[in-house]
Amino acid sequence: MLETNNLGVAELKVEGKTIELPLFEGSEGEKAIDIRALRKETGCVTYDPGFVNTGCCKSEITYIDGEKGILRYRGYDINDLAEKCEFVDVAYLLIHGVLPSKTQHEEFSTLLNTHSLLHEDMRHFFNSFPDHAHPMATLSAMAVSLSSFYPELEDTSKQENIDYKVTRLLSKMRTAAAFSYKKSIGHPIVQPRHDLKYCENFLNMMFSTPVNNYQVDPVVSKALNKLLILHADHEQNCSASVVKMVGSSDANLYASISAGICALWGPLHGGANQHVIEMLEKIIVEDGGNVKKVIERAKDKNDSFRLMGVGHRVYKSYDPRAKVAKQMCKDVLAQLGVSDPLVDLAQELEAAVLADDYFQSRNLYPNIDFYTGLTYRAMGIPTDMFTVMFAIGRIPGWISQWLEMKEDPHGRIGRPRQIYTGPTKRAVS
Repeated sequence: MLETNNLGVAELKVEGKTIELPLFEGSEGEKAIDIRALRKETGCVTYDPGFVNTGCCKSEITYIDGEKGILRYRGYDINDLAEKCEFVDVAYLLIHGVLPSKTQHEEFSTLLNTHSLLHEDMRHFFNSFPDHAHPMATLSAMAVSLSSFYPELEDTSKQENIDYKVTRLLSKMRTAAAFSYKKSIGHPIVQPRHDLKYCENFLNMMFSTPVNNYQVDPVVSKALNKLLILHADHEQNCSASVVKMVGSSDANLYASISAGICALWGPLHGGANQHVIEMLEKIIVEDGGNVKKVIERAKDKNDSFRLMGVGHRVYKSYDPRAKVAKQMCKDVLAQLGVSDPLVDLAQELEAAVLADDYFQSRNLYPNIDFYTGLTYRAMGIPTDMFTVMFAIGRIPGWISQWLEMKEDPHGRIGRPRQIYTGPTKRAVS
């Protein structure tokens, strides 16, 4: 791990006592105050709901500048990666720290194909879920089940063990996601094929049937590659933090990823792209597509309506992923010859948001969720699978964050403090 630059100390005065806290800087100029000795020296803890001002680690994986709209994986700009790389290459980059050579790409792809099948006993699990079960619930259960079917490999090197676990998760979660969809519509499952690439295999498992002679559209496959790359990592977000919190207890990788899937499920996190589509459909049905009325409702503090897909905790300018997703959505619809009234409504809403001082003064811009759901919809992905697609894309990020956490010499079990505000000592009468 790269060394940080020491910048001296910050002084803090507490109840007449002055203490010195180390001040340091990351490789991109981010400054931090080391407060590890704060409670020991002062008896105080910090109060930071949502941990918006708290750095939980040093990391070499993903860099974000929310004010400038910058997102980089291992130093590579998200636009370059989405334009020039396959998802498999980006997954390798996040996990191994470098883009793969041709040989490494082929070896990694071979492992992904080798581990794409689910254990036959795991296939029976799908029959135990009700038909209306949300695919995210199924995916989470499948992830944690992998630890029983595929325990640690004691007779291999550490790196080989990691490679096996990584490719198992990446490949088997894709297979499990496709199987869960097939079960939900009552279709026979489709096994992965050795002659198809990662994204092509997923699309074939989703849409092939014994009677339709499905052929993977290269336009759709390319779009899926880009979408998964856009979702691959996003620094210390909610689900990544959950993965690391669970992993800090020394829980295995499968259990940690399962917890991350559950965190991603929430509508304020990965579930937002599904809720964008549902919001747009509701606007057409209930408001007749009246954008002016919707904008006024969004600005009304007394109205419970929320404009989904607008604003972001980190980005205070246009989400760089949203720029890629917006153009990709237009390209996919044009190349597939798809006309969607929801896309027209979304573009009209975006224009209204960007032209309104209310949103601009609050740094509220469309985020990645605003357009990804529309693209998935054009590709034929059902709405309740949108968050699953997000999860498949995010798995390499979770894995890389988990591995980095395990190697951190300063790592400790996650245990936030609190400020107690309940009753003081009472006696039972």
